[in-house]
Amino acid sequence: MSDIKTPVQHSITSKILAACQSFSGLSIVWLMLILLFSFFENIFNSITHGFQTNFFQIMLWSLLMDLFFWIKWLFYLFFAYSVVFLLSTRLANVIFQTLIVIFFIIHAGLLLYFNTSLVLLGADLYSYSLKDIQQTLGASGSVSFLSVSVFILTIVVIIAAVRFLLPGIRFNRNLAMILPSFALLFSFLGSSVLVPEANLSTDFENSLVLNKSDYFLEASINHFYPPDQEIDIYADSYIGDYADGNTNNIEFEYVDEVNYPFLHQEAAEDVLSPFFEQKNTAPNIVILLVEGLGRAYSNEDAYLGSFTPFLDSLSEKSLYWNNFLSQGGRTFAVLPSILGSLPFAKNGFLELDKIPKHLSLLNLLKFNGYHTSFYYGGDGDFDRMIPFLKYNMVDEIRDEKTFPEGYVKLPPINGFTWGYNDKELFRYFLNTRPVKQASKPILSVILTVSTHNSFLINETEKYSNLFENHLATMKLNESEKKDHRKYKAQYTSILYMDDAIRGFINEYQKRADFANTIFFITGDHRMPEIPMSTKIDRYHVPMIIYSPLLKRTANFASVSSHYDVPPSIIAYLKNSHKLKVPSLSSWIGQGLDTSRSFQNIHSMPFMQSKTDITDFIIGDHHLNGDVLFKLNPGLDEEKVNDDAKKNQILNEFSLFKKRNSIIANGGKIIPDSIFLKYTPQR
Repeated sequence: MSDIKTPVQHSITSKILAACQSFSGLSIVWLMLILLFSFFENIFNSITHGFQTNFFQIMLWSLLMDLFFWIKWLFYLFFAYSVVFLLSTRLANVIFQTLIVIFFIIHAGLLLYFNTSLVLLGADLYSYSLKDIQQTLGASGSVSFLSVSVFILTIVVIIAAVRFLLPGIRFNRNLAMILPSFALLFSFLGSSVLVPEANLSTDFENSLVLNKSDYFLEASINHFYPPDQEIDIYADSYIGDYADGNTNNIEFEYVDEVNYPFLHQEAAEDVLSPFFEQKNTAPNIVILLVEGLGRAYSNEDAYLGSFTPFLDSLSEKSLYWNNFLSQGGRTFAVLPSILGSLPFAKNGFLELDKIPKHLSLLNLLKFNGYHTSFYYGGDGDFDRMIPFLKYNMVDEIRDEKTFPEGYVKLPPINGFTWGYNDKELFRYFLNTRPVKQASKPILSVILTVSTHNSFLINETEKYSNLFENHLATMKLNESEKKDHRKYKAQYTSILYMDDAIRGFINEYQKRADFANTIFFITGDHRMPEIPMSTKIDRYHVPMIIYSPLLKRTANFASVSSHYDVPPSIIAYLKNSHKLKVPSLSSWIGQGLDTSRSFQNIHSMPFMQSKTDITDFIIGDHHLNGDVLFKLNPGLDEEKVNDDAKKNQILNEFSLFKKRNSIIANGGKIIPDSIFLKYTPQR
């Protein structure tokens, strides 16, 4: 008698079976639309970024990734749909059909974002203010008549598909049960086990085949519900040493890891003094941070060909590192890393609500008698740069709000512009700096903006012609020239930037203080809007140290990064000009390596976006997420399978993350006593 179903049980069973039938039809329509969008995404990317020789392989991988995305989320949607279906069949269908429309509106936006920026949008979206997002969208040209038309067309297509396709899709009850059952099995086994890795020839292709909504959803879930992380660095006080005799990695001697996780005995050696003439007066220092300047298109052996003829020639008169790295994939990381060698915290050091006491080039040099200034053609509040600069008591902060009349901004798009062009920025800098030798040495930081998306520049015709003339001088076949022309706006802006720096250096040479000035020139990160070949490519930038004080030039093949700049400048000034500095420091970098052969003696983390600390390098290996790469000369890299090596790097990376988490949760960087002794009093 127990096997006989009551009328209520029979009714519920029938309802669930009916829900399976209805949901199966809706889910098949959803899948068909996902695959259709994937097809058009690949066609659209081929039109805008060039037809890939392995187009059909990319297409198959894209469809496969879409299929796995569909299956992965299917059971959870079925469960929610069934609950509502038991209450109201009509309500369940209306909600699910509405969700399909909303999903594809967002999905289309994510596809458009990737096509424009060539970067997958993840949880970094939540780390920007509404003002920052509005400025980025407006200045990039993403919001246009065409994009609005695409969104409207998307809504029409989705509604039409649901309206006309759905009635024609019917499953019998037994067949309808297979779909949610299979989805449940897939969820139980886990997508990480079942979903294969594409491993295509370039990083761009590997990103292209990913389902953009899947990436965004996973990143969002991890952002709002992060996995628990242990931050007690003494919970497993010994995690193993990576340095195993095959590398010369620098090891820090930490003094109080519980209270000050990054505080250590100063380890950086003075490697710069042998290259410079000794003067009685401390040198002026100008740090020029160039938006989007990557090694992929700058200087000798640039794999895309060099589009920086002046910087190429300047590097021959300088100290030059061709295997140099930025610490971040966006501008948010450059000021804390190259000025303070500071940790990332949770969303980048600049995003901390309460900035912990720290020493940087800005406050430490000001304490030692330097006049400090910061120049930027854009809005200094973007990425919260100004609060960081004010905390470091910078004497002059000049951004677009301080430019007087008579200076020209970049061309607007949708009423937005990133600010003043590079030529005007340099002119403003030179016009506001005293011509005569100042009574104080100066530290000036300049951040450019002309090579930012949307890559609209002044003097368009002049530099468009220069682009074509430059292509003619490069050893490219017609197919390669065609590929380069797809990124004409980007390359033209690079040529413009390079010419602006030419004018800046030429004008500076006329100044009385030029003879005692050292220029540090590097990129804040590699421009992502030109497809990248590898994961490390995002951070690969040049570093040029140019000065009339140089006794000799040199080209270094060793690996260093933004983190290594502050300790090396401080060590040089301490040795050559008696700079007063503490014996303890919190620099994450170990100092510049001046080896002329390819090597890496550093361990260094990287933050691609404001939520992704996914990269770590030590020795000649690069860990990106869970994938290990071997670094080769020129910073090309290849995937390797070496579990022992990967575990060693994972341990080292884990230790950095634990130290970093302490700072993110309100920990201290240096003791108050050191801060008060070596910074100017407010």
